[in-house]
Formats: sequence, structure tokens, C-alpha cells
Amino acid sequence: MAGSPSSSVQAAREALAARLKNIRLDSGLKAREVADRAGWYPSKASRLENGTTPPSDADIRVWCTICGVPDEAPDLIAASRSAQNAYVEWKRLQRTGLRRLQESYVPLFERTRSFRVYCSNVVPGLLQTPEYATALLSKITAFRQAPDDVADAVAARVDRARVLRQGHHRFAFLVEEGVLRHRLGDAEVMAGQLGHLLSVMSLPAVSLGVVPFTASRDMWPLETFSIYDAEQAQVELLTAAVNVTAPSEIAQYVKAFERLSEVAVYGGTARALITDAVGALG
Repeated sequence: MAGSPSSSVQAAREALAARLKNIRLDSGLKAREVADRAGWYPSKASRLENGTTPPSDADIRVWCTICGVPDEAPDLIAASRSAQNAYVEWKRLQRTGLRRLQESYVPLFERTRSFRVYCSNVVPGLLQTPEYATALLSKITAFRQAPDDVADAVAARVDRARVLRQGHHRFAFLVEEGVLRHRLGDAEVMAGQLGHLLSVMSLPAVSLGVVPFTASRDMWPLETFSIYDAEQAQVELLTAAVNVTAPSEIAQYVKAFERLSEVAVYGGTARALITDAVGALG
């Protein structure tokens, strides 16, 4: 997949900066004049126009008022908020712990009809057992030095998995075979998690595919991503969550998911890979 997952985020920020500059040019004012009238340091106007400093809502209102177009402020503020929410660092999302983050997904999950989830590193959250989720979220909490509310976060994660059995949803999960082998808990935890995968495969709304180590493929392993209907994709990076809403970029994730689906195995063959992973636990 060409380009960084955050490329649309940077493009949105640059577009907003360009709009601010064009508003200022149309007003006939110089950047220094805008800064003077706003009571800012002279360099702030240039930083806003160059996209090096993201504007606050107040900055946008002041800019538009000084340039004589206060009615344009609401649209610009909406665009700014969209850009800021597109690339969100985990430390910001998890500053109060992990429980609220788990709960924040519930409205999205409830309104989504078609889920497409690809995981190259861990079992998808909706398919995790409480024990596996505890092992994983404990590691995340320790690594990111977030407040420790793991027990509450696990309860919230398990609770939101009710969408697998309720409502009119369809789920297509793809995991790399390595996901079955990565030990995030002890043998008992992993055996329970792998057994749970065998169980959820029988749910009528769920399709689970495994991309084997031996697959002849033209799609390389990617970062974990989820596609919600055709309206949004979320990509999980080490440091941030990237929310993709540009149709052209969502289309790339859909294409990648379809390519990976073509080399995945399902049904009995997928069950055999999971069973082999259980046997390898010793």
C-alpha cells in the first residue's frame, strides 16, 4: 500500500492551512498584520499558514473575523477538528486508562453493518477471551505507562463483543497465521483463546480466514486495520490510531482486504491451522 497511512491527515492539515492563507490574501492583509491585530507573535500567522502549528477553534474565529469573513469560521473549524481526529496518538486516547477507549467504539460497532478486520499481530479485539485480553491490555498499559484499569477495560472489551450475536451485522475477519502462534499469555491462556476462535467460527454472522505462512501472495503483511461499512477505516500504528475517511484511501484498504482474502484459508483448513497451533503449545 503506497504512502503512509497518515498521508490523508497531513493533506487535510495542509488544505486547511492553504484555506487560511487564501482568506488572508483575499483580505489584502499581510501575515504580520493579521498577527498584530490578533495580538499574536508575528511568527504565529506564518506557522498557521504553513501548517506547522494546528489552529485552535479560537485561532480560526479570530483569523476569519480579522480577514472580514467570520461566516467561514464554522466550516473551517469543522475541517480542523476532522484533521485533528484523523491521527490520534494512543497516549491521548489512553491518558485516563483503556476502559473509556473500549467503550468509545460501541456506537460505531452498533451502527456498522459490514465489518472487515485484518490483524497481522494479535487476535482481533472482538474475538478475544477475557484472559487473552487481560494479557494483551496489561502489556499495552505497561508499555505506554497508562493508568492501570485493565480489569475494567477487559470487561468493556468483552461486553462490546455482543455485536457478534446481536443485530444485523456481518463480520469478515482475516488473521495472519503468526497471530495463532504469538504467545501473549501462557499456554493455558493461548489454548483458551485458540479454542474460542474455533467456537466463534460457527457463528452465522462470522467469517474467519487465516493467511498461511505458506501462502503464495502478492499482498505483504500489513498493519492491523478495520473497515467499517464503506465509510471509515481505522489503522493501528504503534504510536497512534489513524482514522481514514477519504474514499480513495478506503478503497485501497478494501482492495488490500480482498487480495488477502483470496490467499486465506477457511473452514476445515483454517480449523486445522488453529488446531496445529494448539498442539504446538506443548
